[in-house]
Amino acid sequence: MGQEIFFFVIVGFIAQIIDGALGMAYGVISTSFLLTIGISPAAASASVHTAEIFISGVSGLSHFRFGNIDKDLFKKLLIPGVLGGVIGAYILSSLPGEKLKPLIALYLFCMGIIIVYKALKKITHHTAITKRIIPLGFIGGFFDAIGGGGWGPIVTSTLIARGGNPRLTIGSVNMAEFFVTLFQSFTFIVMIGLIHWKIIVGLLFGGVIAAPFAAYICKRLPTFHLMIIVGLLIALLSLRTLFSIFL
Repeated sequence: MGQEIFFFVIVGFIAQIIDGALGMAYGVISTSFLLTIGISPAAASASVHTAEIFISGVSGLSHFRFGNIDKDLFKKLLIPGVLGGVIGAYILSSLPGEKLKPLIALYLFCMGIIIVYKALKKITHHTAITKRIIPLGFIGGFFDAIGGGGWGPIVTSTLIARGGNPRLTIGSVNMAEFFVTLFQSFTFIVMIGLIHWKIIVGLLFGGVIAAPFAAYICKRLPTFHLMIIVGLLIALLSLRTLFSIFL
């Protein structure tokens, strides 16, 4: 039992190091690891999001205290994100895990490629984003629940790619993520219960330990290099899962 929890602590540590430095990818990294060791998609997503409640809560509160929140952007993302997350969690909990696993692995592979693409795409203009925020929030919440992660890669990267101010975008998206994650986790608990508490404890503990180190890495390591590493890691983990299913 101790060895299992220690493994999940390591996964949570790595995922939070990356998320703290980029403002995204905690869910997709954690879920990718869990799928590779045979955890079902629903259990993986439920465990990751339950642990992420506390982490996203602290992150959102920190951004609020430092004035990194665009209130209009936050409000427009909140309700659509929660609705998308609840619907995604319900669907994932209702369908057979083995049939969904290859689709989730393929989705995570795409997320890895998207992160690499966002790193290579140069974005220099920063403007207020006002269009298509509501559907973006819904899509981000839905696929975040279905894939065990994706809120940051989908919502944050899309808004920044449109030219949004990075500081206000990351802060607002992280603040909304707390509520999206909270309602996703509640849906999972109602549908399947908390059947993997060791994963939750390990991910949470690892994430808490990693938080100060993530801030240091964020300051020292260029975002471009980190995004390339993260995107390739997610893609490779997802390919490993796909190979294990079909070969």
